[in-house]
Amino acid sequence: MSLVVVGSVAFDAIETPFGKTDKIIGGAATFITLAASYFTKKINLVAVVGGDFLKSDIQMLQEHGVNTAGLQIKEDEKSFFWSGKYHNDMNSRDTLVTELNVLGTFDPVIPEEYQNCEYLMLGNLAPSVQKTVIQRLRKRPKLIVMDTMNFWMNIALSDLMETLTMVDVLSINDEEARQLAGEYSLVKAARKILTMGPKILIIKKGEHGALLFRENQVFFAPALPLEDVFDPTGAGDTFAGGFIGYLASTRDISFDNMKRAIIYGSAMASFCVEKFGTERLQHLSKAELESRVQEFVELVQFEIALA
Repeated sequence: MSLVVVGSVAFDAIETPFGKTDKIIGGAATFITLAASYFTKKINLVAVVGGDFLKSDIQMLQEHGVNTAGLQIKEDEKSFFWSGKYHNDMNSRDTLVTELNVLGTFDPVIPEEYQNCEYLMLGNLAPSVQKTVIQRLRKRPKLIVMDTMNFWMNIALSDLMETLTMVDVLSINDEEARQLAGEYSLVKAARKILTMGPKILIIKKGEHGALLFRENQVFFAPALPLEDVFDPTGAGDTFAGGFIGYLASTRDISFDNMKRAIIYGSAMASFCVEKFGTERLQHLSKAELESRVQEFVELVQFEIALA
């Protein structure tokens, strides 16, 4: 069993009502691989960074069991950089700086040792790049999960629609689902998106949990009420990493097991927001994770006597 994760490995600079950071490690693939590492140790990274990227950060990923053979390092260029400022509600934010740098010309290379992977997680990137990754794998993985965002719906919709026909699971937030489907009702939006290619749809609703759709089936997982949310950056990618990591570790892609994967993904995301960047994800214990999952179980567990 092996998992390939494709996405950005980058620098972030974040400001929230709780404080601000200088440049710290970020990027979709960083959060995904760290979250997945708590479930499986066969994680293969495909990404690109510049010569300014810290060797200590690459080593940190390796210490979490991430194979960096597919991490391109372009010594004469700079890494992708994003800076943002969150409003007091922590749900809305302003992007202050976006510098694509090496990501602007990213051509994913799939090392030989990554071929024949069983699970593929496509982090948020240009749909054309996501499609290229699928095409460069000689054998179709058992499960392909894809994340995207409204930016690509605005500027690369035809590429996105083509890539959607090649994946099994799409993970997007509620605003993106409404835009992609042209429907305000999330149930109607899900029904329409499931005709576009994916067999499974995850709609993330931030502090209001997540929805899992398949044909006429739907599952809702709440978000854990937290006293303090320091930094929501990467929470959605951490969720995706927990989701795909759990599925890969159990080797079970049934809808019932995806329900469990949603809970584990939600648990991982709840840790992510407790500190800036990846700080909380770097030092989790198995006991902490299991305790947090149990909190989710207790949150929704009830008995009722029907008349």
